[in-house]
Amino acid sequence: MARMATTRRVVVSTIGAWFFGFLIFFPILWMVLASFKTELEAFAVPPSFLLFHWTTENYATVQERSDYFHHAMNSIIIAGGSTLIALLIAIPAAWSMAFSPTKRTKDILLWMLSTKMMPPVGVLVPIYLIYKSFGLLDSRIGLVFILCLGNLPIVIWMLFTYFKEIPRDILEAARMDGATIGRELVYVLTPMAIPGLASTLLLNLILAWNEAFWTLNLSTSNAAPLTTFIASYSSPEGLFWAKLSAASTLAIAPILVLGWFSQKQLVRGLTFGAVK
Repeated sequence: MARMATTRRVVVSTIGAWFFGFLIFFPILWMVLASFKTELEAFAVPPSFLLFHWTTENYATVQERSDYFHHAMNSIIIAGGSTLIALLIAIPAAWSMAFSPTKRTKDILLWMLSTKMMPPVGVLVPIYLIYKSFGLLDSRIGLVFILCLGNLPIVIWMLFTYFKEIPRDILEAARMDGATIGRELVYVLTPMAIPGLASTLLLNLILAWNEAFWTLNLSTSNAAPLTTFIASYSSPEGLFWAKLSAASTLAIAPILVLGWFSQKQLVRGLTFGAVK
C-alpha cells in the first residue's frame, strides 16, 4: 500500500506539474502560433489553434520594416554590459556584507531592497533631465548604467544570501596561508560560488533583457533594444496582432534559447548551497 500510495502521489504530482507548466507556457505558445497567421485569422473568433493557413509573411514584413539585428545587438550589449558591471560591483559588496558585517549591514541591505519598491516613473523626470544634460539619451552607455543601477540591489541580495552559506573556516584557512583579499575573492570565493554567480548572472540578464520602462523612455533609434522594437508595432493606426506576435517571437527567441540550455545551472544555483 505504501508503494502504491507513493507511486500514485508521484503520478499525480507529475501530471499537476505538467498541467501548470503548460498553463504558464500557453501564452508564449499562442504568441508563436499567432505569428504564423494572417491578421484576419489572428483576430478570428472563435480562434483557430492549429488548423489555419500558415504563413511567414509577418516575419518578412517585420524584417523589412525594422532592422531586427540592430535592435538585437543593442539588447545583447545593454543586457550583457549592465549584468557584467553589476556583478563586478556586487561581488565585493556581498563579500564584505557576508564576511565582514557591521552593525549597519542589515540596514543597508533593507535600504537597497526598499529602492526596488519605488515605481520607476517616480524618478523618470530627474533621470531624463540628467541624461539630457550629459548627452546620454538614446545611448547604449546610458541604458547600461541605468539598468545596472536598477538591478544592482537584487544582484547584491542574491550573492549575499549565497555567500552566507560558505563556511568561514575556508576563507580563514586561505588568510592563514597568506592570501590577500583580492586572491581570496578570485581564487577561493569565486570558484566555490560559481553556481550562485551563474544563477545571479542569468536572472539579471533576463531582467535587463525584458526591461521596457527605461528603454522606451530613454531611447529612440540608435540605442533602441528589442523592447522598443516590439513597441513600434503598437501604433495609433491599430494593433497588428500577427505582426506584433512575430516581432515578440523574434525578441524572446535568444533569451528563451539561453534559458533552455542553462536551466539546470539556474535551478542548481537557486536551490543548492555552496557546500553539499
